Amino acid sequence: MTDKVTPIGTAYRHPSGAASVEEALNAFSLFREYFQGAIGVDAEARITWIDARYRKLLKLPDDFDPNGLPVEELIPHSLMRQVVETGRPMLLDIMDFDDRQFVVCRFPIRDDDGALQGAAGFVFYDNVDHLQPILKKFETLKTQLNRARAALRRERQTKYSLANFIGASEVVKDLKAQVRRFALRDGPALILGETGTGKELLAHAIHQSSDRAEGPFVAVNMAAVPESLLESEFFGTAPGAFTGAEKKARKGKFELAHGGTLFLDEIGDMPLALQAKFLRVLQEGEIEPLGSNSIKKIDVRVISATSQDLDERLQNKTFRADLYYRLAVLTVNVPPLRDRLDDMPVLAERLLEAVPRMVDMPAWEIAADAIAVLQDHDWPGNVRELGNVLERAAAMARNEHLDADLIARVMPKRGRAAPVLPGSGLADAVAGAEKRAIVEALAAANGQKSAAAESLGVSRSQFYEKLKRYDLG
Repeated sequence: MTDKVTPIGTAYRHPSGAASVEEALNAFSLFREYFQGAIGVDAEARITWIDARYRKLLKLPDDFDPNGLPVEELIPHSLMRQVVETGRPMLLDIMDFDDRQFVVCRFPIRDDDGALQGAAGFVFYDNVDHLQPILKKFETLKTQLNRARAALRRERQTKYSLANFIGASEVVKDLKAQVRRFALRDGPALILGETGTGKELLAHAIHQSSDRAEGPFVAVNMAAVPESLLESEFFGTAPGAFTGAEKKARKGKFELAHGGTLFLDEIGDMPLALQAKFLRVLQEGEIEPLGSNSIKKIDVRVISATSQDLDERLQNKTFRADLYYRLAVLTVNVPPLRDRLDDMPVLAERLLEAVPRMVDMPAWEIAADAIAVLQDHDWPGNVRELGNVLERAAAMARNEHLDADLIARVMPKRGRAAPVLPGSGLADAVAGAEKRAIVEALAAANGQKSAAAESLGVSRSQFYEKLKRYDLG
């Protein structure tokens, strides 16, 4: 065969149309003095040929025949299989072998019809001492990249499982059984419940128990994102999409959640203008980044949550009915704390485990009569409010023992909901109690609405909505 130069970075094509890998390698004999060994594999990444110099580098016994073996059995860190699977060359790479490192080149081999016949690999250097500064920098960058990837995976993974939802009451057992069933489905889920009941925790649990558990979990609070940024936040932006935009494309939350779950907290706060675009994503499974004309397919399960009354929003036409029915394929109703007071002892103990203690201080203890005080409260802020009360009590405690008197001193200045007066409806009584609680919270916070909302255990958006509802602005 006549030697001919093949352009580096292209697949070798044999003129006969039925090239063997060995014949292809022979075509590179002109460069023999520049490489230290060569190997060839077929289209299944099985070794078909290896020259004597490569055998010597690998310290193979003279009677050992590697032909027919998967290349990874001989060279564990080889990427020849990736070359034959993708058909793309790897022009320069540093490959580890035992305690040594080789500088290698790999490229695919095709026939005249373009059919992939296999791949060839060359070792250019077997002694890389003079490359140590570059190799050290390479290893440092690789370590930093691995750490960054690990941190990103941790950020995109779930933080809670169903075991983190504490309770053994019948209502909690039924809730957990429903969540396990829904986790096996892949449709959108809507989690309804008052603030502080653990809606986000259940969203994490559904993802972790589903087939998407290995994929990312991306959470967004609709009330926390400025309305002007919502579209770019979810759909991403093309390079230079608007004044001040980055010069490179920016992925949105849908694309970041591809293959996993997108959790939308406080879905009731989604602006009406954005709802139509969300509906299209759910229907078509595709997004269009801001400033781009290209469509991207996405595979995302959407889990939504809200503490608002979506039925009321549907009636007021501030939430689209078609979007609601898309989101509410699987609906989970989270019970408020006042409906599962039997869980109070175990909840209090578990929440106290997270409260800091002095060095060498025993674990927190809460008395039975203190639990009774906790059970006599209506808990509009639910488990989140309970956690705040226990942390406040621990801060005031002289020792690890929390008694009824201490708990009573740190309880919010309200008890159960006001009794229903003759001639008044239940809704009026509840509204009256809620209005009084808001007025008291504003007075205690000197009119600071954010502080008042936090003391009541509700989001700012919910608090402002209630101010408007009760004409307390």
